[in-house]
Amino acid sequence: MSDRPSDLPPINSLSISVVIPTYNREEALRDSIADVLKQDYPGFEVIVVDQTQNHQPETQAYLEELAKAKKIHWYRVDWASLPGARNYAVRRAKGEVILFLDDDVQLPEGFLQTHARNYLDNPKIGAVAGRVFDRMKLGESGGALTIEELPPEAFDPGIAWYHIDLVHTVKPQQVISARGCNMSFRREIFDKYGLRFDERYKGSAVREESDFCLRIRQTGYIIWYDPEASLVHLGEEVGGCHDISTRSLQYQVTFYHNHFFMGFKSLTPRQCLRFFTKLFDCHVLGNPPCNKSGSPIKVLTRFGFYCLGFSRQSAH
Repeated sequence: MSDRPSDLPPINSLSISVVIPTYNREEALRDSIADVLKQDYPGFEVIVVDQTQNHQPETQAYLEELAKAKKIHWYRVDWASLPGARNYAVRRAKGEVILFLDDDVQLPEGFLQTHARNYLDNPKIGAVAGRVFDRMKLGESGGALTIEELPPEAFDPGIAWYHIDLVHTVKPQQVISARGCNMSFRREIFDKYGLRFDERYKGSAVREESDFCLRIRQTGYIIWYDPEASLVHLGEEVGGCHDISTRSLQYQVTFYHNHFFMGFKSLTPRQCLRFFTKLFDCHVLGNPPCNKSGSPIKVLTRFGFYCLGFSRQSAH
């Protein structure tokens, strides 16, 4: 008879801490948690960092019931910050692998096992980027586009963000970044190397996971993309891990601010130039892959946000 405690995972598996930061989500959050709890995987915990001040009665009762039954660790905080919520969870997580999900995802069977097996198969892997069946992006291509090998541009930190397609790529391979709604890391990344998500990323915190992944390079570990570690990202317009509407002035300014912040913090001057040029070409002028309206009024409006984002970064 084995003398291993019954609450430990088998020797050939790793314990996993599943982290779900949430803000103002109700039914989608409940469904996301339910999908995690259905996973047939030994030795995992669920950590919900809840930034919602007042839930609907159904959600409140659901979370209270799960917490009371010790099926989840439910932490309520009185602030809204996605990188802050990630760091908060890391400090409390016990797993050998820390897996981050959004609060509006759908998981297939075997999802946790697929993430975990990569770490067991290759000790050089420090992070796993999963495939994201993003409803909006799949709709743009009709689901017909498939990519085998990512192009060389996807490994250039100056422009990679416009070439790393973790929606349509079907072949496992090394990448330089992950999608924040489906990414996992060895605990050693946090404990031994002291990496943390930078809480200076504001609003939707766009680029906070990109910045974090760039810093993984200093550890010697690689980030591995596994298309079988897939989920569906619903992309709900209401709620989420941030606290502002995508149509708001604040969102638009912080969107550009976060890009400039990442560039000046993590890229070389040459990479910065390429990054900011591509940001302008794609998000201001609306050229591919952004494909935004070329209306002069809209271009001028986006240019104004671009300038405001730069000026706010420069004021730091």
